[in-house]
Amino acid sequence: MNTLDLSPFYRSTVGFDRLFNLLDDLSPQEPNAFPPYNIERTGEDTYRISMAVAGFSKDDLVIETKENAIIVKGAKSQSESEQSRDFLHRGIAERSFERRFKLADYVEVRGADLENGLLHIELARELPESKRPRKIAIGTDSGTEQKKIEGELKN
Repeated sequence: MNTLDLSPFYRSTVGFDRLFNLLDDLSPQEPNAFPPYNIERTGEDTYRISMAVAGFSKDDLVIETKENAIIVKGAKSQSESEQSRDFLHRGIAERSFERRFKLADYVEVRGADLENGLLHIELARELPESKRPRKIAIGTDSGTEQKKIEGELKN
């Protein structure tokens, strides 16, 4: 297992500790691949996470956002009729799961939809007005320049 030691960077940088913590969190996690998912870019600043959650209803799923992360949990509730069923083969996994995704700054969840066994979570990056690029008008205040010139001439 390869690990990256970031401690030398802590000695010579200030304010990048959040970045280093993110890199540490991206280390390989458990090999649990359930449920399968896709992450796709749907626009310049929009994204979609699609998860295959066959057999789960809207009531069985919980989506939470917390500290630049999104957590999707699924827990199948067993009714009495489902407990009494006798399976000869059980290939549809209905086990509980928890899947976490790290979100970049200013990425927000716009909505979620469950359709045909796929859970779609819509995300968008919304930069605050203070962080957006803006153009600065270049202008001269000729009245101020004239006053300075006149003031210099009078002295």
